[in-house]
Amino acid sequence: MTKIFVTFDRSSASFKERCSSIEMYLRKGKVKQDVFVPSMGPEAWRALLTSPKKHWQCGKSAKELAYCWEKCEEFPPEVEMILNQSEAFDRIELLLAFPEWAVKLPSSGRQSHNDIWALAKTPDGLVSIAVEGKVNESFDKTLGQWKIDASSGKLKRLKYLMSCLGLNAEPPSHVRYQLIHRTASAVIMAERFGAKAAVMLVQSFSPTDKGFDDFCEFSSHCFGIKVKTGSLEMVRIKSGLALHIGWVRGIRACR
Repeated sequence: MTKIFVTFDRSSASFKERCSSIEMYLRKGKVKQDVFVPSMGPEAWRALLTSPKKHWQCGKSAKELAYCWEKCEEFPPEVEMILNQSEAFDRIELLLAFPEWAVKLPSSGRQSHNDIWALAKTPDGLVSIAVEGKVNESFDKTLGQWKIDASSGKLKRLKYLMSCLGLNAEPPSHVRYQLIHRTASAVIMAERFGAKAAVMLVQSFSPTDKGFDDFCEFSSHCFGIKVKTGSLEMVRIKSGLALHIGWVRGIRACR
């Protein structure tokens, strides 16, 4: 699929050389996230993972997402279906998609690594879409766990994320921190590209929708939204940006 792009290392020529070189340079922190080449297929995504041996297997979200998205010319059908629920996304068109997209956050610490970040357009303007893939993985630490012995840098980062999402009060301690910064990523990228809307979409390949309860808690406590699987809900945050969040059941393509 030519609309998916991966980080490019100029020194590599062949596909195998490119993948191994990217993997090596990513680990050394030498690849800048500003030069890309069209993806040569789902296996090109493997080199972008921090732990390829651990995460690159069928039944893990990284590989499931890669094979799901690479087989399509546009959005995967289940993603297009949920986006089309909103009149705001009438005639939405995928422009670019980037696996393992890192969004910088203030202070030291890890960046927010989006499984996929996509830029799309509608007749009304651009749309920033952050996709979080899940199978049986959790949403990691709760906010309370993440804040244990929190440094001033962590607290600064949390305040920044709350500002991005237009939150007046800190979310309850049981809300998953990953959902907070991943949703903020969609907003940050929307502002960077002057997009009219932002979307944070969980694409779950779990037959039991594992983690959906955590997603409901996040949506309810942060935005007062009651979510359902397969539905897209919208809230307008303080900046005026339309933020859409949703949970979609992915169709597995990795065999």
